[in-house]
Amino acid sequence: MAELPSGLLEACVVVGAPGDKLRDIHKQTKLNELPLLEAEVLHVHAPPFVSKETNSSQVIGPAFSRVQRRRSFIKKKRRDRVAEPLFNGEATSHTEASSTSEDSSVPKDLDLIALPQLCFPGGLQLAHEQREDSYHFLVFTDLFGNRTHGVVVQYYRAVQSCQEGVVQNGHRWNPTRSRLYAPFAVCIISKFPYYNALRDCLSCLLVQLRPARQADFEETIKEFSAKLSLVPIPPPGQLNVSFSLRPLQVVLPSRADQDSPVIDIDLHLPFLCFTHTALLQVLSYLLQEQKLVFFSSDWARLTLVAESLLLYLQPMSWQQPYVPVLARGMLDFLMAPTAFLMGCHISHFEEVAAETEDLILVNVDDGIIQSSWSETIELPAVPVAAAESFMSRAESLQLHYDLELCHLGVGTDVNTLRSQRRDWQRRLNSQIQNIALELVVNIFRGVQDFLNHEHRVFNSEEFLRTRDPADQLFYKKVLETHIFHTFLRDRLNRKQDTFIRMEQNMRNNAHRNRAMTESPRRPPMSELSRSGYSSYTSSCNRLSKRLGASLPNLEQPASDTIIAISSSRPESLRKMSPDVGLKSPQKAVKVFRLPEFPPPLAYHYVQNYYSDMVASLGKAINATPPDESALLARYHYLRGLVNTVSNRRLDALEDFQSLYKTDSDIFPSQMVKSLVDSLPDVERLQADKRPELKRLISRVKRDRERACHDDGREEDAVKRFQLPKKYMQLDEFVKCVQESGIVKDQGTIHRLFDALTVGHQKQVGPDLFRVFYTIWKETEAEAQEVCLPVSVLEHIEASECVFKLSSSVKTSRGVGKIAMTQRRLFLLTEGRPGYVEVAQYRDLEEVKVSSAPFLLLRIPSLKLRVRGRKEVFEANLKTETELWNLMVKEMWAGRNITDQHKDPQYMQQALTNALLMDAAVGSLQSSKAIYAASKLAHFDRIKMEVPMMVPKTTAETLKHKINPSLELAAPQAVDVLLYTPGQLWVSVSGGKVMVFDASSWSLTHTCHVGSARLNCMLGVDKDQVWMGSEDSVIYIISMVAMVCNRQLTEHRAEVTGLALDTDKYSQTVAYSCSAEGSVMVWDVSTLQVKRHFRLSCDRLQSVYACNGSLWCCSRDSIMEVWRNGSLKNRIHLPEQQRGSTAAFSSALLLPERGELWSVCVDSGEVCVWHIKDTTKPFQRVALQDCTGCYCMIKVKNQVWVGGVGRSSSKGKIYTLDTERYQVLKELHGHNDKVAALCSAEDRYVLSGAGKHDGKIAIWKVE
Repeated sequence: MAELPSGLLEACVVVGAPGDKLRDIHKQTKLNELPLLEAEVLHVHAPPFVSKETNSSQVIGPAFSRVQRRRSFIKKKRRDRVAEPLFNGEATSHTEASSTSEDSSVPKDLDLIALPQLCFPGGLQLAHEQREDSYHFLVFTDLFGNRTHGVVVQYYRAVQSCQEGVVQNGHRWNPTRSRLYAPFAVCIISKFPYYNALRDCLSCLLVQLRPARQADFEETIKEFSAKLSLVPIPPPGQLNVSFSLRPLQVVLPSRADQDSPVIDIDLHLPFLCFTHTALLQVLSYLLQEQKLVFFSSDWARLTLVAESLLLYLQPMSWQQPYVPVLARGMLDFLMAPTAFLMGCHISHFEEVAAETEDLILVNVDDGIIQSSWSETIELPAVPVAAAESFMSRAESLQLHYDLELCHLGVGTDVNTLRSQRRDWQRRLNSQIQNIALELVVNIFRGVQDFLNHEHRVFNSEEFLRTRDPADQLFYKKVLETHIFHTFLRDRLNRKQDTFIRMEQNMRNNAHRNRAMTESPRRPPMSELSRSGYSSYTSSCNRLSKRLGASLPNLEQPASDTIIAISSSRPESLRKMSPDVGLKSPQKAVKVFRLPEFPPPLAYHYVQNYYSDMVASLGKAINATPPDESALLARYHYLRGLVNTVSNRRLDALEDFQSLYKTDSDIFPSQMVKSLVDSLPDVERLQADKRPELKRLISRVKRDRERACHDDGREEDAVKRFQLPKKYMQLDEFVKCVQESGIVKDQGTIHRLFDALTVGHQKQVGPDLFRVFYTIWKETEAEAQEVCLPVSVLEHIEASECVFKLSSSVKTSRGVGKIAMTQRRLFLLTEGRPGYVEVAQYRDLEEVKVSSAPFLLLRIPSLKLRVRGRKEVFEANLKTETELWNLMVKEMWAGRNITDQHKDPQYMQQALTNALLMDAAVGSLQSSKAIYAASKLAHFDRIKMEVPMMVPKTTAETLKHKINPSLELAAPQAVDVLLYTPGQLWVSVSGGKVMVFDASSWSLTHTCHVGSARLNCMLGVDKDQVWMGSEDSVIYIISMVAMVCNRQLTEHRAEVTGLALDTDKYSQTVAYSCSAEGSVMVWDVSTLQVKRHFRLSCDRLQSVYACNGSLWCCSRDSIMEVWRNGSLKNRIHLPEQQRGSTAAFSSALLLPERGELWSVCVDSGEVCVWHIKDTTKPFQRVALQDCTGCYCMIKVKNQVWVGGVGRSSSKGKIYTLDTERYQVLKELHGHNDKVAALCSAEDRYVLSGAGKHDGKIAIWKVE
């Protein structure tokens, strides 16, 4: 049978005192002080409870339970001469004393040795009177860190001797001794922390146990356990599961998503126990992985508070020993040398405080935190700004349910009252999760800016430098913890969890737009001048290294764009209002009610129960509208689960196939693989005859092969950057520089290697690199500490940063220091601080080294000639002259190229080159230092050797460029471009999709769909973008949630084209085609294939719908096809273009003109055909200096064609007039072929280039 995920019940264990001990105690007539007894396991009930022997001797146990490894559990059974004392006046018959054993099997990972102590953590205490039932909660952790949860109820039953209630000689015998009550514990063990739900279950069980006879005791618990074993766990999302145990309706809440934990506790309990300041203290100690011990007089409170606090830290997870309830015999655990989180009864407080050291003692009952080693706790607190934000938000919480009831009447139905309470608690839990997540985001925001994903390195030193000095100690401690290491590992694995989503949500537009400014590492002077570098603690407020663009208005040149700074205080440090954070609306939660449990524990009754559940789920699926795909997916998940457990394998696979198409995020891969492996030969043959199941099985096989191939990948490693300890060749040097975070571009690193190895062997020593790295960091820090007076700030842009300051020098405009920003040079005058403009880089006309006469000496100086000024600026820079000459020339050349190409990355690269020159000269300290630095003058050399002049037409049409590969070591090809209202979708290699805000061209989202290249994208409706991939899957991304959770897997080869149309019933349909010639017609609302046909051709590349026909372009022909798939017409390659390598690359339909335009990959000619006469093209338009065309779109009355030039192999774009069939413009904007084109509202055309360029150009449409 297929392996199932864990169900609600792992085991149900009964713990109590052995019968002979109770009998001995009961015999004693005078017993004032009752002794503490040692508890032992009396019964263990674990699924499966019913089974059926198959012909293959395979035991099928229909229950939601993992196939668990089991071991023997030997329970002693005593038969005594005198009947054992039982409960409620019953007694066994007199038998001869003997001892046998009963052998049963239990799950192998169930710890039955420690369990009795934990069920009675204060000891098993007899009583002379009935006591109230008591609940508490347990957490077990195995060697691999997996947690199991237990809910325990202790209840008392009267113990009676054999004589009690017995009639002798017509008289009832009444004992003089007092009655004796013994506690028993029932513990439900589950893999999921359903604390409230399991407490409800145990409450229902006690209703049955109290009147039950002792003879029925074990059977009642076994039947109860069997019922729980039939309960499935709800899938992640907005579907809960409920079931009736009488008198209560029990609800199992679902997880929010696949990576989130189950939350079935009242998360506001810590807010009731602690002040906000104390609560933040405890969270700080958890993040620093201290030794924490919680104390309370209530065992249940220990676990609930500890669990809530750990949930506050999500998505960070506690990695240390965790035992929220310690029995009195386990106090030695507190001597453990590692960090831990444990809980004790308050009665042990003084003993623990006196006997142990280095413990944080948390009194949950009084909300007091102490240490076991001193009067005060000398540990750093949570960063102040994050704490302020947390407390501000926490003040808005409404923690008292009674206030919610003021306007309500008195309810008469207990389940209705419980439902109202659950809804209130769910809303409150959501608010608390939001506030706690904001705290974590505010503390660790910007961590990924210091990660190198390629080499899996975290630059902790650089991260610490951006934190506030007052918070440094806190971060130093946290950075060394396991909890932070795991958090980093998830960042490096690009896990899209709640932290990532909230951090993206909280980035304000100003910081987003600043991402492509030419200053990757410095804060703007407008911020530093107000508060100094010490206040600049948020990496978000550094000019971010993240992707994006800086032009909200394309009519403005890059240099004129001003980004307003909304506050002098970093955004992560500003006090937040209570409504900031994840503003996602609360989704309505549906509840699926399970059928009534079958009365007898018989196989066929259980099978009938599953049949009823499948029927109920079928009704729910039929009643759910197609647009509620998320809910449909959860119903399919549950039905697949039920079909699997009831041995309906093929039905289960069909459900999982439907699930995969509607929400692949919750697809249970392991279970489906196990299910496929368990198929008998007969069912395997049946599955192969059903196309959808055959596809699912082949995909499972493909995924398994991929998983085996990826097993060797090191996804757990997180390295800290360390300086090298040996000499480095070029490859090692490239890796080291990338890990250090200095620069990632390989070309720049190669030039740096050449500079540092001038005049000696081509390898860089560890001492030289250490000096270079130190100077780089020191120069950066010195520039960040520059505070400009307000009188100076008025003259520079808000986003400008000072990158380099000269020594104090004499100039032709006064004495002072020359400051270099990304836009200009200015003189910071001495004495009374003032601002003297030297030059903006674009206004420079000449830069040269000269010498100024002084007495009999000639002092080296730098002369700058500026456009529009008669006088030459001269600065006596002395020994710095040659270096400043190189740097200013590089910045001048970078600005010119940036302005010509409308590409801000060139300015950023020039700035990086200048700063590397500075560090190289400082580290070499030799006569060849300046010559070595000249190796880094990349743009100045290009300007001298090959003038990068942009043709006038191109310069006038080109408005801006975006570089999606900015943070990568090498550029990646832009495969597909798609514009939807307000957004630009960009596909680069490996299934990576980037979404840019079209109002500012700044990056807003990044997601991955599969791992293969995307061939096409299509906006289907207001919330769907379809993406066809080389791996034969159509991925569907939600524009609102920005997640891909639906996939269409019907194609058998790579998906190459997508199109949209309406059918004859005015219903929206989508067409998709794949390389081997298949065309599928999709119902957009249901995602079902309506028709499917196959065309005979050489690599089908695209499909277009028009006037009831489909036009399909392949390499060898363009076909007009009726909607039913029959061929209407076929257009072959023109005779002049036929050859061994000839192939159509793109076709464009102009239905209003009755024309079809086509281009080929190895031809510089555009052919125009009449739709009604396709024997030969009636117009041919030759494209000058073009060797091939790759894409084509229509904009207004123009056709834009993307191709590659013949003489330079650079990308070219041709705009053609559709009326006159003439080339209007020839645009040069890329260094590689133009592979993708799209239009933005007919105002702009966006072009994407191949891997040697990797940029997106934005062109103005005339």
